[in-house]
Amino acid sequence: MTQHHAKTPASVALFGGSFDPIHSGHLAVARSAVKRFGLERVYFIPSGIPPHKPRRHLAPFAHRMAMVSLACTDHPEFVPSLAEAGEDQSGNQVFYSVDTVRHFQHVLHAHEHLYFILGADQFLGIATWKEYETLLGLCDFIVANRPGFPMEALRLVIPPELLGRRGAHTEHADSDAIVLRRTVVYPLTTVSSDVSSTEIRRRIRHGEPISGLVPPRVEEYIEKQALYR
Repeated sequence: MTQHHAKTPASVALFGGSFDPIHSGHLAVARSAVKRFGLERVYFIPSGIPPHKPRRHLAPFAHRMAMVSLACTDHPEFVPSLAEAGEDQSGNQVFYSVDTVRHFQHVLHAHEHLYFILGADQFLGIATWKEYETLLGLCDFIVANRPGFPMEALRLVIPPELLGRRGAHTEHADSDAIVLRRTVVYPLTTVSSDVSSTEIRRRIRHGEPISGLVPPRVEEYIEKQALYR
């Protein structure tokens, strides 16, 4: 008699950002999330025109996408994504996270469990995002923060009507998780990094080294393309 076993749900995560440039801190967060949540894939999604940074000059989308692709090369679970490149792949459009999550829900297999990775500082501003209450109900969230960061600060930005029952079971048995009615916000406190894209761009402008702050292939690309000078 043939036995049929239910397929174990795969877990994938979306990790969006301007990635201007992508750096070692981004990769450390993704690696930690893969280990902590058993992720099969992390989609790195360079934004076209970030809704919250429309006035800041970004490196051209093609360069940011190239750097993300180079950074993902040595990591089989990391997938560079053109999800926010637009139909002409120019990156000259504004995309909103709620729409990007809906896109992935449409193209992923029904058995795949979806997470959204972001930093604590980003989550604290989530109330300014398009349809954020809808977004909070679409998928689980992985929030990267420092050990000791008060999860209550994240809870305060969530509308009370979206909160679930305190102490409710979570898939990863995390007592610090914030349980919502349909989803869960999980803390990721195993990464502590002071690296920032802003600091990297500053160092390049001043002729200071960035070795170790970005992957070697990304550093070589920045140098050859004379970016951020």
